[in-house]
Amino acid sequence: MLEIELKYRNPNRGTVEAALARLGANRIESRDESDHYFNAPDRDFRATDEVLRLRRVGNSGTLTYKGPKRGGTAKTREEHEAQLADGQYGSAEVLIRALGYRSTAIVSKRRTLYTLARNGFELHVCLDSLEGIGEFVEIEIVAEESELERAEATVNATAADLELKEPEPRAYLRMVLESQGIDR
Repeated sequence: MLEIELKYRNPNRGTVEAALARLGANRIESRDESDHYFNAPDRDFRATDEVLRLRRVGNSGTLTYKGPKRGGTAKTREEHEAQLADGQYGSAEVLIRALGYRSTAIVSKRRTLYTLARNGFELHVCLDSLEGIGEFVEIEIVAEESELERAEATVNATAADLELKEPEPRAYLRMVLESQGIDR
């Protein structure tokens, strides 16, 4: 599967929420997320543009691998996720470290999640707040390779409908590392 995503910095939250309501979006929840990023023992993910992330939400976890970014108007990359059973986050972290992966950073955020059906896709629109980094909106579709063009057009059209103008190309991990004076 491919993740097709656009991110925008410092949105007018009220304007975005009003536009989401007009588009018929469903507010799912607000939650705290903690994303623990790792680097591989056999290659440098900074150089290969890959991501290994262990996300914690409450007592639940998700292990995610993201391949290198592709070209296009949206950030697109291969994505594979495995949901962890409740209470298994710690075991997953131990396993990752036992395989030689090194911690890169932990990115914590407050996320309000909306879903929206458009053009045959389920979009996730996230209003994110990262302490010391700022406020953001992410628009994301997960789609098959054969649907890439249509998915990218849908993400771009949704951004326009939410009155979002200039995409933020950097990942949250990169912004956090830069704020700590670490060159990623």
